[in-house]
Amino acid sequence: MRCPFCGNIDTQVKDSRPAEDHVSIRRRRFCPACGGRFTTYERVQLRDLVVVKSNGKREDFDRDKLERSIRIAMQKRPIEPERIDQMISGIVRRLESMGETDVPSRTIGEIVMESLARIDTVAYVRFASVYKNFQAAGDFDRFVSELRPAGDRGEE
Repeated sequence: MRCPFCGNIDTQVKDSRPAEDHVSIRRRRFCPACGGRFTTYERVQLRDLVVVKSNGKREDFDRDKLERSIRIAMQKRPIEPERIDQMISGIVRRLESMGETDVPSRTIGEIVMESLARIDTVAYVRFASVYKNFQAAGDFDRFVSELRPAGDRGEE
């Protein structure tokens, strides 16, 4: 592993332990050239996924991009970081186990929304507002009204 500080390719592993509920390995590393210390994470990747966008464009699946969007939706919510990590790992495992290397972005969005809906309604609405491209307050109103039970909508 190359040192991020000086570029030396001969770094040493000082400590390894399971991370993220035993889904990855956390390694503390040391660079003998500059004395720098850094952490790396190693996780199993079942297959290389390619995201097929709605416009037909294809790009490599980026777990970090998925994690960033979920963490933005979960910002300032009372959810433990470990629970978020477990959810992200579960989503990635589900995508990898689908049997296809090409995954439509719509499928990823639906899986994320389904996972968020089970954990936190506010994060679910936040993510949906970006995913479904809400343009006006009425879009939020219609979406939130679909979340309420029939008795809470004023319907009989």
